[in-house]
This record gives sequence, structure tokens and C-alpha cells, in this order.
Amino acid sequence: MKDIASKFAPEQIENKWYNFWKDNGFFKSRPDHRNSYTVIMPPPNVTGVLHMGHVLNNTIQDVLVRKARMSGFNVSWIPGSDHASIATEAKVVHKLREEGKTKSQLGRDQFLSEAWNWTHHHGGIIFDQIEKMGASVDWDKKKFTLDEDMYKAVIKCFVQLYNDGYVYRDYKMLNWDPVAKTTISDEEVVHKDQQTRFVYIKYPIVGTDQFVTIATVRPETILADVAVCVHPDDPRFSHLIGKEVTVPIANRNIPIIQDDYVDIEMGTGCLKITPAHDFNDYQIGQTHGLPFIDMLNDDGTLNEHGLHYKDMSREEARSKIIKELESIEAIEKIEQYTNKVGTSERTGAVIEPKRSLQWFVKMKDLAEPALKVVMERKVELIPNKFENTYKHWLENIKDWNISRQLWWGHRIPAYYYGNGVSDFVVAETEQEALLLAQEKSGNKTLSLTDLKQEEDVLDTWFSSWLWPISTLGGMDSEPNQEWMDYYYPTKVLVTAPEIIFFWVARMVMAGLYFEDKIPFEKVYLTGIVRDKKGQKMSKSLGNSPDPIELMKQYGADGVRMGMLFSSPAGNDLLFDEKLCEQGRNFNNKLWNSFRLVSSWQIEDNQSLQEVHKEAIYWFDQRLNQVLSKIDKALDEFRLSDALMMIYSLIWDDYCSVYLESMKPEFGGTIPKQAYDKTVEFLETLVKILHPFAPFISEEIWQTIQTREVSESLIVQSWPKVKEVDVDFLTNFEFTRSIVTEIRDFRAKHNIAFKEPLSLQFQEHGQPFIARHIVQKLTNIDHVVPEISSDTGYSFRVHKGEFHIPFQIDEETKAKEQEIMKEELQYALGFLKSVQGKLKNERFVNNAPEQVVALERKKEADTLQKIELLKTKLGV
Repeated sequence: MKDIASKFAPEQIENKWYNFWKDNGFFKSRPDHRNSYTVIMPPPNVTGVLHMGHVLNNTIQDVLVRKARMSGFNVSWIPGSDHASIATEAKVVHKLREEGKTKSQLGRDQFLSEAWNWTHHHGGIIFDQIEKMGASVDWDKKKFTLDEDMYKAVIKCFVQLYNDGYVYRDYKMLNWDPVAKTTISDEEVVHKDQQTRFVYIKYPIVGTDQFVTIATVRPETILADVAVCVHPDDPRFSHLIGKEVTVPIANRNIPIIQDDYVDIEMGTGCLKITPAHDFNDYQIGQTHGLPFIDMLNDDGTLNEHGLHYKDMSREEARSKIIKELESIEAIEKIEQYTNKVGTSERTGAVIEPKRSLQWFVKMKDLAEPALKVVMERKVELIPNKFENTYKHWLENIKDWNISRQLWWGHRIPAYYYGNGVSDFVVAETEQEALLLAQEKSGNKTLSLTDLKQEEDVLDTWFSSWLWPISTLGGMDSEPNQEWMDYYYPTKVLVTAPEIIFFWVARMVMAGLYFEDKIPFEKVYLTGIVRDKKGQKMSKSLGNSPDPIELMKQYGADGVRMGMLFSSPAGNDLLFDEKLCEQGRNFNNKLWNSFRLVSSWQIEDNQSLQEVHKEAIYWFDQRLNQVLSKIDKALDEFRLSDALMMIYSLIWDDYCSVYLESMKPEFGGTIPKQAYDKTVEFLETLVKILHPFAPFISEEIWQTIQTREVSESLIVQSWPKVKEVDVDFLTNFEFTRSIVTEIRDFRAKHNIAFKEPLSLQFQEHGQPFIARHIVQKLTNIDHVVPEISSDTGYSFRVHKGEFHIPFQIDEETKAKEQEIMKEELQYALGFLKSVQGKLKNERFVNNAPEQVVALERKKEADTLQKIELLKTKLGV
């Protein structure tokens, strides 16, 4: 072997091997004779930085693609980034504001130039960080949602959907973000608890000295009230139907109407109706033909309908209106109230309902086939508990509002040629639009200067739903149809459950509609990364570590393993930095064991000893037994389980038992055959570890001997499972129990390991195998197949009886007798408890089978322990 460093230093090898893999093209993929294994990276925001969710997601993807690569697939892991319309535009607007500029002052072209400059300056950071994780991404295929070919695909998609009757334009009430000044979807609204004031306002009844009281948390909206509504069956107000009330401050008279939407038990039983500023009120307004008064500007300030509060923010106007209402004695009372307020996921602004003219996609017909393929598991959700969530959303789907009042994004390819609502055409290019406009209008003199393109851009998710198609050349985007035929559909998508609606379902719709194929075969849904207290990790809470700093401290392999130690699919991960420390400690253990093997002196002509034969045979069986379970776990996407199996195999089996059995005595030598077999085992172990910890595994692999580039570990074949001697492995577990008993005996009596012991045993149907390993691991100088001494320490493993002759003084013996008596009493009490459960028919019949089986095992183990203690005590 080459010279081996005394300490594993991740910082010295990570860049070396990552550049080695990249430079030698191991991440690259082109169509060939092999089966493809395509994974599309969920595109992070172009100006984003790595967070713990990215670390989890990309680690899982890398494990899957590295395993697939070693299993003989032609792997293509395609990266990309999202232009993030709302988030990026908000950042650019903020930057301009600091420079004393506004978006409107610059105009569209100059603003987009500023946005591109921002993107070029801040974009790409996250990809450098993903590289540091060791992600084996095909960087040559990197895409950006605003790349020219991606742009063309999105525009073609819009035009096709419009021509097929799926895209339409209409006035609707939608969520309005007053900071971003655009509509957003229901799924982008985050509902947060907020302490506010519940204000009870008195509305005078016209022509009387009476009033009705109405409670609201938004008193500023009274200026846009158009009616007061009561329930038809509410006797308190039946005499008021048809009368009018006066809106305080506005001094407008509005009617009292009735509608069974009103909850008699809620508030005062009277509901103010403000159709422009409440979704439910809008529906009531439509039903009753009420007027529509919009009192807010796009930025959330009050307009002329706000009267003398014009140009004030909502918050300022609210406080001042409450004071004015108090001054005119129009407030009955004010209560403190906690309610859920809708806020923008992107800007944090409080959302306003707003009616506006927008573009939509009809979703019902697109949703039906997308639901069917998941219910039939042609697209498999992992874990499948999310099928019900998916089903509920698609069965209750609403039309998709796809227009956003922004400039950064894919500009909608609609062109207006007149002032009428329908005076527009939809086309991929201006020239095509002109011909369509001339034909539709009957005016052949129309020119390009007469056309005005839609100002709005498309919802960012409208480009993302094409991601598996557009990145591979579908929708006539580059490179060509060969890629679609070879790489599509993709194998697996790894993403978070919270975007199952935004992205997963829509990609399934797009794949089936545009390609008549599913976009991926499986969807692995990760959990949310939370801190030890269960809180979602976020920078704002200050509970999220910097992944780059973690990698500096624990190494990329340590962080990757730390993330996967406890992250089963679909379940949230309670992250603890100690998990990364555990990963680092494991890597140090593996490295030190590697150094141990490399230090052995080899003797070519030396024959194998019995202990070598036992250890080699056992570990060969054990390795294949665990490898079979690892393969099954990986096939079932149980990555945490697979990692823990590898961890235990290397730490508990290879290091603690096999190497301890094989290592030569101090100053001694090891037979070459034994050494070669040990290195062969090590090579297999680093192969199965490689997808999880690629850097240390490649370092060990390359250090074992000088290799050619083509022999890099990343492209080695995944080990194949051989037939396993199950009976031998079962019996060997008894051997390990014997070792544990003897080591416990040494510790209890403070007997140094260097002091040899003798072992007597009596088999009773259970063969005592691997006795040479027992001798090596416990320093037993000789083994006698009969028990001939009463003095010493006795124990039982399964059906075998064992005895260590040892002189124990009377005082120690008496103490041990007392301890065993206490153990016996405890065991008898425990047995009574267990047997009580097993005698309970209700428990036996209703408890899960594995729970009952566990109780029966407890009973059998306790009976065996009681028998042994009685034997030792002579009772």
C-alpha cells in the first residue's frame, strides 16, 4: 500500500477526489447501450444558498445515483436552477430602492438588465456548495429556467394549452401580495397566528335611534362595505330585513340582507359584506348583485375610497379609524383576539383578496389522468401515506392562476391589438401573432407596432412543471429527441412533501399531457429538517447551522451520514449536530482500522491458523448476509436502515470481531493469504459505503494500491450477494455471547486481558463453534470440553454450559451470592409481569403479532436466566 496518513483529514482529500471525478468525466452521461437512470434535481432558486433541507435532499439523490452507477446504469443526474420570479424581483427592487431608483423609472428592459446582473453576480453559489457535498451531478447538463431553450419550451407549452382550450383569461378574486404587487396561489399563502383587536362597531339603523353591532378584525375595510347580512332564521334580526344601516365614517347607507352563509353563533350574528376584500363576501356579493368597492391600491395603501385616509398603509389607517370610531362613540367594545392571518411565503406581507383580470389553466381534465397513475402506482409515492394527500388535492383542484404581475420571468405570449376584452391573440413569436391578429381582426394593415405584448409573466411553477421534459429536449427544446427517447421518463424524483401540489402533481399532469408518459417512476418524499426541539430549521429562528461550517468541522462524509442516520422517507428529521460527530467518529474508526491492516507484516510462506479460517469463513458469510439486507433496504428506499446496517457491519463485525481475530501478535506476522482476504473484504466494504461516504471510501480504495483512472471506486461494480450459511451465522451469535460473558467476567473481577484464563464447557445440543475466535478475543489459553470444577464463574449460552475455573475469596463469593439473589428476585418479578400479559386473552388477541412475539421471547429469556441463577445459587 501507499503511505497512509496517521489521521483522516477530510479537508485534504475532498477537493482532490471531487476534481478527479469531474476531470475524468465520471459524472457525465450520453446515450449508450446501458439502461438509463435519470434523476432531475429540484431546481433551487438561482440566488439561493445551501440550507439543511438542500443537504438532506441532495445527499439522498447522490446515494441513489452512486448506487445506480455502480449497479451498471448509465446515470444522468441533471442539475438546474429556478429564476424565482417573486423572490428575485423583490431583491432587485430592494437594491434599486437603496440606490434611489424605482422599477417604473427604469422601464422593463433596463429593469431586466439589472435583474440579469443580479443573477450573474449572486447566482451559482449554491452549486459550488453542492459540489462540496460530493454530489455526482452531470454539470454539463446544467439548466436555468430562463435559458433560451427552456424559454421556448415554456412558451410553446402555453400556446398549445391555449389552442387546446385549456388556457383562458377572466376576472376572479385571488390572493394579492402588496409587497411583490402580484397575485400568488393559495399554496403560497402561509397562515400565521396573530394577536389583533376584535372591534365591535355600531351601525345606526336608518330612520331609527337603534343600531346593529358588527365585529371585525379589519375595521379599515368598513369604508368598502356594501351590505350587512344576517341569517334568514335568526329571529333577532328578522324585522330588519329590507331596512338600511349607515356605515360609520363613510356615512353611506347600505341594505340589510339575509343569507344562510352567516353563522348565527359567530360574533354578533351580523356580518359586514365587503366583496372587494373578502373571498366569501365576494360570493355573497355575486349572489345578491351587490356593488364592488375596492379601497386598496396595489401596494396595500388606501385609494380615494379610503376618504381622508387615502395613501395611508392598511396598518396606519386601521389604528386611526379605531380612534375616529371611538371619538364618534361608534365602538361598543374591543377584545383581544388571536386569529390566523394569511401571509406571502415569499415576502411575508399580509395577503389581500383582490379581484383582477388574470390568466388561468383549466385543471380538472388534466388532473384526472394524473390521479389515476398514482392510484394505480404507475407513479409510486414513497412513503405511500402521501397518496391520500395527493388524491384529496387533485379531487378538489381549482383552476390554476398562472399570471403574475412581474417582469422577471417568462413573459406571457399574448398580443393585444385593440381595446376589446377579446382583442388579443396567442402565438410563439411576434410574426405569428401579427398574422393571427390580422386574420382575427380582418384588418390586413395591422403592423408589429400595433401589437402590445402582455405585461405579465407566468407563474414560476409553470416552467417547473415542464422540468423533466424541457431539460431533456422535450417540447422541441435542445438537444434532440434522442435524449427524450433514452432518458425519459426519469427514474426517481426526490423532493419535499410541501411541494407535492406545486410541483409533483403538475409535473405528472404535464408529462401525461405533452408526452403521453409519466415523468418519473417513483417520488421519494423527504421529511422536514427540524431541531432537537422539533422546530423547523430556519435562519430567522437562528436554529439552523451553516452546512458549509458543518462540513469544515466534520467532513462532508460525516455530515452526509449525520443527515441520514435518522431520516426515513416522509418523516421529519430531528437533526442533532452529534449525528455529524457520530459520522466523523465512524470515518475515523474506519480509517484507523485501515491503518491497522496496512501495518501488518506479511509472511508469504506462513499457513493459515485455525483462528484465521474461522474468522474468514464467518465474515464472508456475515458480509453476504448483511449485503442482502442492504440491497433490499436500498430497493425499498430505506436509506437510513441501509446506512445503519453498513455502520454496524463495519464497526461491530469487521473492526471489533474480524480484525481483532485476524491481527497478529505484537511483533508477529500474518499469512499472505489471510492479509489478501482481509484487503478483499475491505474493498467490498468501501464499495457498499461509497454512496453514503464517497470521499473516505475513494481515498481508501485508491490508497490500497496504485490504480488506473478507469479503476476509480465511483465506477466499480456493486458487490453481488453469494449464498449464505445461515445455520453457521446463527450459531456464531452464540459464540459472540460467550465472548461478551467472558469479557464481563474479566471486568467484574478486574482481571487484566494479558492474564490468560481457561474455559470448560459442556454442549447440550448447541455446537460451540469458532472457539479459536473466542480464545483470541478473550485470551483463553485452553478449552476443555467438560466441566470439572465447582470453583469459579459459570454461565449459560443457549443450551451450552460454560465454566471459568477461578479462585474467588469468601468475601467476594458472598457478595456475588447476594447480587445473584437480588437478580433472581427481580427476574421472578419480571417473569410474573410478562406471564400476566400473556395470560390476558385480550392482549394476546388484539396486540400486534410482533408485540406478542416479543413478550414470549422475554418469557423464554427470563426463564433461562432464572434457571441459571438457581443453578449458581444451588437452589
